[in-house]
Amino acid sequence: MRASFDYGGCNVMVVGGTSGINLGIAQAFAEAGARLGVASRRQEKVDAAVARLSRLGRPALGYAFDVRDAEAVAAGIAAFAAETGPIDVLVSGAAGNFPAPAAAISPNGFKSVVDIDLLGTFHVMRAAYPHMRRPGGSLINISAPQSQIAMPLQTHVCAAKAGVDMTTRCLAIEWGPEGLRVNGVIPGPIDGTEGMARLAPDEASRRRVAQSVPMRRFGDPADVARVCLFLGSNAAGYVNGAIIPADGGWSAAGAPLPLP
Repeated sequence: MRASFDYGGCNVMVVGGTSGINLGIAQAFAEAGARLGVASRRQEKVDAAVARLSRLGRPALGYAFDVRDAEAVAAGIAAFAAETGPIDVLVSGAAGNFPAPAAAISPNGFKSVVDIDLLGTFHVMRAAYPHMRRPGGSLINISAPQSQIAMPLQTHVCAAKAGVDMTTRCLAIEWGPEGLRVNGVIPGPIDGTEGMARLAPDEASRRRVAQSVPMRRFGDPADVARVCLFLGSNAAGYVNGAIIPADGGWSAAGAPLPLP
């Protein structure tokens, strides 16, 4: 038995794939030969990502939309499918976060994170559904340790990401009979990302976070990307409804953060 991560001839779209972890995921699929589409809110970030990814393989396609706008999401994903054909792999990675005590979060601030993380995930999944290859299509939601572990200053994110994981499981049940697989990936502390910079903004806190990971190091976007390559491939053909940590054991250790 051999697992192949050759995505030549496959159509892959990464929503949020213009920066951070999601750009790393997009890069891995591009290097594996996929015809790639990426999307995020700002056109300039889309253009920069498309230029970078196109140098790695086939020309990439880019779309600018806000995941909170269901109609814009549907139009962007439909445009990618119209250009390429059925989508083989769809990765949804939109996320918003800011550390804040629950007593100080405004209703609008709480709603903003829920709208981006949870509602945005549903918009992407719902919009991709009619365009996925059947059978064999793979949908992957990028979650977070906050979906499973309560953390201080993260009430809004914990609530939103827990909803993302349950959405993943529910869609896996509903869409599995059509030959679609829906899974999730939980990145741990990934170096060089905006989220980690907010949660561990100084060198002392970075050291404490690294030491709290059983493997005693930060991860790299490629660590998350390899899990996505697996989930999108035939090697994961019977994996459905799974939420897989790519975190060096951080969740198993309780995912402690150096926060007051």
